[in-house]
Amino acid sequence: MSRRISYREALREALQEALRKDPRVFLMGEDVGRYGGTYAVSKGLLEEFGPERIRDTPLSELGFTGAGIGAALGGMRPIVEVMTVNFSLLALDQIVNTAATLRHMSGGQLEVPVVIRIPTGAGRQLAAQHSHSLENWYAHVPGLTVVAPATIDDARGVIAAALALEDPVVIF
Repeated sequence: MSRRISYREALREALQEALRKDPRVFLMGEDVGRYGGTYAVSKGLLEEFGPERIRDTPLSELGFTGAGIGAALGGMRPIVEVMTVNFSLLALDQIVNTAATLRHMSGGQLEVPVVIRIPTGAGRQLAAQHSHSLENWYAHVPGLTVVAPATIDDARGVIAAALALEDPVVIF
């Protein structure tokens, strides 16, 4: 008997599984802790894993994305959540000119196993400044793996698959 779950629940389960499996994995982003994530994907994770693994960040996409990249370079497996796709433009320099290029610029000596999760597209009550679909922009950046799960099963499996890579992955 199969069960019915939402994308939100599938992503939450995938995050829980990743956090339980590997102590190097942590989640960081705006409102991912106490608030439970803007779309409630991380609801309950702070209580289960604590503030060292579920980290609320200031409103500074460039800064916290850079911190996630630095943590990845230091051997951690960060999942950086950017609140909306439009806000990812504030972190574009870190994503495109740092995470995506470090392996090539270091002659293959550096790995950047960071996962950047970004809600995207039109939705309920999101207005013009929160509803872009920029997947195509990111897909054209050498050094990034870009995925957009089409099904709930894809959404459930994409976190583990992304964390298994040694290069940056952007999940829309």
